[in-house]
Amino acid sequence: MLAALRRAASVAERHNPPTGSAPRVEVVDAAHGQRVDNFLMAQLKGLPRSRIYRMLRRGEVRVNGARAQPSRRLQRGDAVRIPPHRPAAANASGGVSAAAATRAAARLRERVLYEDARLLVLDKPSGLAVHGGSGISLGVVETLRLAESSGYFELVHRLDRDTSGCLLVAKQRSMLLHLHEQFRAGTVRKRYELLVRGRWPRRRGTIAVALERYRLASGERRVRASASGEPARTDFAVRRRAADATWLVATPRTGRTHQIRVHAALAGHPILGDDKYGGGAAAAPRLMLHGAAVECELDGVAHRFLAPLPASFGDWWGDRGNGP
Repeated sequence: MLAALRRAASVAERHNPPTGSAPRVEVVDAAHGQRVDNFLMAQLKGLPRSRIYRMLRRGEVRVNGARAQPSRRLQRGDAVRIPPHRPAAANASGGVSAAAATRAAARLRERVLYEDARLLVLDKPSGLAVHGGSGISLGVVETLRLAESSGYFELVHRLDRDTSGCLLVAKQRSMLLHLHEQFRAGTVRKRYELLVRGRWPRRRGTIAVALERYRLASGERRVRASASGEPARTDFAVRRRAADATWLVATPRTGRTHQIRVHAALAGHPILGDDKYGGGAAAAPRLMLHGAAVECELDGVAHRFLAPLPASFGDWWGDRGNGP
C-alpha cells in the first residue's frame, strides 16, 4: 500500500509540479537567444545536470508562466521561474576538492592550442568527459569553472569522452553565439583521424545515412540508422591500408551524436577500440578517433586549429608492422 501511495504521489508531482513561491529571473541582453537548459546551468552552478533536466521534464521551470522545453531559446525580457532546490554544496564538484580541480585545470592548461579573451581551444585527451553527469563528477567545463570561478566557460561543441582532439570553449557569450551561428550555417569544418577494422575500399568515399538516438534499458545513450532519423553525412578518405586495418581521414558534413563512429560501423569497418559500435575495447589501447582540426572564422578572419596526433596512433600502427 505504501509503495502504491508513493507511486501515486510521484505521478501527481510530475503532472502537477509545485508552482509556489520561487524566484523569477529576467533575461537580460547577455542571455538573449540562450537555450533554457544552458541558462539554468549558469544560474544553478553546482547543481547536477540530471537534476536540472528533471526540473524541465516535470514542468517546474516556467518562462513567462508557461512550461519550457530544454531547447527553447530565451528572449530579452523573458521571466524565468527558477524552481525551489537544495543549494549546491560548498564543494560543487561532487566531492572533488578545489585543490584537485586546480591540478586538473593546470593539466588542461598544458594542452591549450589557442587562447584569447573570448575563446579557448584545447587538445582534449581521450578518457576525459567534456562535462559532468552520469556518474562523472568533473568534466572539462566544470574543471575550468571551478579553477577560475570568475570566468565564463561554455562548450561550443562536444567530443565523446574517449575521443581526443580539438575542443572549442567560449569565454564570452558573444563568441558562443558567433560560433553557434557558424555551426548552424555549416561553415565550421572539422577533420578527424581514425583507425578502423579491415580494408576500407578506396572507392567508398561518403556515407550518408540518417541517424537517430535511443537509450538502452540501462539508460545508456546509443545511435542507430533510421529512415526517420536526422540526415547525416560523413566523407571518408583512405590515408593508409594494412592487411587488417585502415587509417582514415573523416570530414563530417553534419554534426550528429556518434556520427563518425556509427557511419564507420555501418560501412562494415568499426573504429578500433570502440566498445559501443563493434570495434572491440581490446582491439586498441583506446578509441582510435582524434579530432585533428577545426576551421572557423573569428572576426572575419579564417582560423585553423590543429591538435597533434596522439602517439598511440603511430605506436599501434607501427607495432603491427604497418610502418609509420
